Amino acid sequence: MKRRHLTFFCKGTELAATLDAARAKTGLLIVSGGNEVRSGPWGSQAQLAERIAAAGFPVFRFDRRGVGDSAGANAGFTGSAPDIAAAIHAFRAHVPALQRVVAFGNCDAASALMLAGGKGCDALVLANPWTFEPERAPERAADTPPRPAMPPQLVRAHYLKRLSDPRAVWRLLTGKVNVGALAASLKDAAKPAAPPSSLAQDMASALTGFAGGATILLAGRDRTAQAFLSHWDKNDPRLRTCPEASHSFVEPQARIWLQGQILGALRGLS
Repeated sequence: MKRRHLTFFCKGTELAATLDAARAKTGLLIVSGGNEVRSGPWGSQAQLAERIAAAGFPVFRFDRRGVGDSAGANAGFTGSAPDIAAAIHAFRAHVPALQRVVAFGNCDAASALMLAGGKGCDALVLANPWTFEPERAPERAADTPPRPAMPPQLVRAHYLKRLSDPRAVWRLLTGKVNVGALAASLKDAAKPAAPPSSLAQDMASALTGFAGGATILLAGRDRTAQAFLSHWDKNDPRLRTCPEASHSFVEPQARIWLQGQILGALRGLS
């Protein structure tokens, strides 16, 4: 496996990128979420790129404008379509034999790919798409997964499940539960169900026009994934869930599952 560090341009601004070379004519574009650099949280995307390249597929990662080693102003995920398009162009330029591109993104990187309509890609692997309105997104460190507030309908489902657990009921009766936090959660649960966010509607509309295959991956223990599902058609055949996974798929079995889903998409086009 050969890893190269290189640069390319988006609207006159220089962006940093990394290419893990391999011989296949189908390649993987990894789009980083949040303000994460291209190595990803805890180096997870760099490790993923190494494993995918070892399986025979070239992998291209990049820092969008204003993030990491790239120059320019950070336009956020809703303004990153030009960065993604420029990255695909650079990927094809540096790998002349490349014929097909699968793009992978987690969290708001998945949302960015959906908002861009998958333009320039042949298939999409979208994990835990972010459906909270940008202005309401809580501040977080670049390597920290988001912790959004749960929609009321999910809070209700959570407490109904807890009430069926004898251990949880015993903790409540013996005073081992923070009553103040419980009261705040119950107040949230009493609110009416949140309507689909305009962001979720925009993502669904843009994805409708995508001619390639799309797979939507959900981490079963992730609030962002749960919130997405509350805004999405639960019968969508593109949905796949890893029940015990957290947001970044850091668990050993979740990493294997994620890699398998991505390799399945790549091999399906090869």
